[in-house]
Amino acid sequence: MSIFSDPAFDGHELVAFHEHAASGLRAIVAVHNASLGPAVGGCRMYAYDSDAAALNDVLRLSRGMTYKSALAGIPLGGGKSVIIGDPKKLKNRELLLAFGEFIDSLNGRYVTAEDSGTTVADMKVIGERTAHVSGVTSQQRFGGDPSPYTAYGVYCGIRAALRFQRGTDDLKGLRIAIQGVGAVGRHLAERLLRQGADVIVADVCRDNLSRAEKLGARIVPVEDILSVRCDVLAPCAMGAVINPQTVTTLRTDIVAGAANNQLATPLQSEQLLQRGILYAPDFVINAGGIIDVYYQQQGGSSEQSEKHVERIADTLTEIFNKAEGERQSTHAIAEAMAESIFRGEKGFGVKASA
Repeated sequence: MSIFSDPAFDGHELVAFHEHAASGLRAIVAVHNASLGPAVGGCRMYAYDSDAAALNDVLRLSRGMTYKSALAGIPLGGGKSVIIGDPKKLKNRELLLAFGEFIDSLNGRYVTAEDSGTTVADMKVIGERTAHVSGVTSQQRFGGDPSPYTAYGVYCGIRAALRFQRGTDDLKGLRIAIQGVGAVGRHLAERLLRQGADVIVADVCRDNLSRAEKLGARIVPVEDILSVRCDVLAPCAMGAVINPQTVTTLRTDIVAGAANNQLATPLQSEQLLQRGILYAPDFVINAGGIIDVYYQQQGGSSEQSEKHVERIADTLTEIFNKAEGERQSTHAIAEAMAESIFRGEKGFGVKASA
């Protein structure tokens, strides 16, 4: 397994591996770019098919964090970590403590936080071994959990996409399909349902489906969710769901969800453009969580987090307009805008609320 030959390797500044046999920990940390500030990103625990798949995922995710923080206007770099293993079977206190020691050994080059397969409670355990952890501020609304802010950003982004495409962001009666109703998807569904949207969901977890159904969502099989006829498709599970096989079967006008790396390759962004489907780049629309993590680090308030998250809609609108004017995909425009920031081609300053 070669790091340099992995297609997701993009000049990453750090890739570190760690194994702790006694606890079963096998983990990878990747720092993509720290030119704007310390690399911050969540810890994902997942039962990867192979070590190579785990490496590819952490490389892609950390790169996305660089672009995400740049366009969110926060002085953080891009990093990510993965723990290889099924969190329902392998997660234990000793494993989390060992992971905390691993993070601490990197001397602050990477700060971890909650992600898929990990929780605020896990971050508190990890924090017993390192100060380089975020998302555990009990004074914050939601107890430090950043996922409701991710959901709020996606909600704001969906409304921005509707305004751009249709001239109105009225959600009443709109059919919105959500793939994955875990921590983020559930909060998103709740917001949409309160506004009168017809929400259709799918998830591999029965508990998640039960909670969503109680909120008023309709359930469809996992294999059908990407081809459901809807106004908005919101991928909120794992990445690469918009791929060569699925991109031709989508029956939606807008793709706007919380999942990282929704496109298998940049080619799918061009295919969406050709099909007339408006795509909200994932690393823009799902930035609410990292925005809240930043404010937690700074001792900011929930109100500051929310006001900053709302600016995601403005950034997306700028991207949509540029893409239309230049006849390029929204993904290409968003990446170019982010690169001009973290490469120092464009002035950068945190756009934080007072």
